[in-house]
Amino acid sequence: MDGTRSSEAARAAIEMALSRDREEEQRLKKAYRSCGIQAAAVDYGGDFISSVKKVIERAVVAAKREGLIAEEEGAEGGVAGAAREALAQIMFKALGLNMGGKIGIARYDEHIVVVIFCSIGLLHLNEVAFGLGHRAVASLGPDGTKKTGLKT
Repeated sequence: MDGTRSSEAARAAIEMALSRDREEEQRLKKAYRSCGIQAAAVDYGGDFISSVKKVIERAVVAAKREGLIAEEEGAEGGVAGAAREALAQIMFKALGLNMGGKIGIARYDEHIVVVIFCSIGLLHLNEVAFGLGHRAVASLGPDGTKKTGLKT
């Protein structure tokens, strides 16, 4: 890997969001795991306004389920904040319309990135949008607990 940890996490989250099926997700997760990156993906869809809460919840639940974050308020808030930032980037295209797609989440050390890739539209008139949010959360040790004394 050639980039910074935050850019590598972003790259992984983007690829997870662009994955076409579960088999591709699993292949990507395995490849990223060998590089020290944890990743997850989850599908979503619906009206933009009513989907905001669902998208944020799905991102947090997927991150916890896949072991990207511990079940604690700071880490959950980091994922929720990154998901909210990604939604804000596509809001003006999606407001009042239906959307559906995939959420990609990746973590590399303390860097966590949430990417939303979606199709937005009415009937067959679709637009494509992409939003990305990044947050820093406490690093996890090998046993899943918070590390103390983060390296910079």
